[in-house]
Amino acid sequence: MTASHRGTIFVEEARILAHHSPAAEQWLLTLEAPECARRALPGQFVHLQCDPALPMRRPLSLLRVNRDQGWVEMLYKVVGHGTRLLTQRAVGQTLSLMGPIGQPFRPDPERRHVLLLGGGVGMPPMIFLADHLRRETGWRPVAFLGSELPFPFPTRPSRLLIPGLPPDAIGTLSLLEDWGIPCRLSSAQGQPGCHAGYVTDLARHYLETLDAPERRHVAIHACGPDAMLRAVAQLARAFDLPAQVSLEEYMACAVGGCAGCVVPVHTPQGVAMKRVCVDGPVFPAEAVYPA
Repeated sequence: MTASHRGTIFVEEARILAHHSPAAEQWLLTLEAPECARRALPGQFVHLQCDPALPMRRPLSLLRVNRDQGWVEMLYKVVGHGTRLLTQRAVGQTLSLMGPIGQPFRPDPERRHVLLLGGGVGMPPMIFLADHLRRETGWRPVAFLGSELPFPFPTRPSRLLIPGLPPDAIGTLSLLEDWGIPCRLSSAQGQPGCHAGYVTDLARHYLETLDAPERRHVAIHACGPDAMLRAVAQLARAFDLPAQVSLEEYMACAVGGCAGCVVPVHTPQGVAMKRVCVDGPVFPAEAVYPA
């Protein structure tokens, strides 16, 4: 662990409170981890030991956190040996959890109209951020979420109006709807109620309904695959909006020691190689995806 992060990352033996697969090789995992829950912020992640026989941990984004009850929740997709082993862990067992790790999203109080864009396993940080913002006064989050797999959360037709969207965009996540947060879904797989396109398409339609004074209160926060985040950066430039993006990158140590997750980031002093795990995972979009 690097000196700048010493004392901010904790290791806990986290007890499994719930663990199930709601859809298509996607799993929801809830862990009793009071130290992590007390400190975690939207955009941060944990480094989890998937199985005692597997020494290398896996990074998982935080989906929901309950500080009072001391639990954290994650959504993960089965992509290899480690996550396959993780699916076999049962309620009541413990997992070694390291976290919270990384730089979180930092919403600007001068721009309280926040567009949340999430794709695939990039949805959890957006849901965590939505939950965080709804508990504060004066924020206006709107979420556009996309998935090529069946959504791992219940969906339903929305009753919350979002102007300017294509007529096929009627579906929302029940969780966000119950929180009073407008949300629409997209998918190229013909899922019911979903826009047949990208989340950035929905965001563009929506932004075109806003006039210049309204846009001065808008900021974009996004997490998803690289191609999606590049499109987010282009969208932000087109509408002259600030954007923060959370990068998805393979991490070995996740505490800044191995430098295996470095990416080029544009700074006022020039291009610097930054570690996604501790210098990120959240960066200004224009620093990672310049024009």
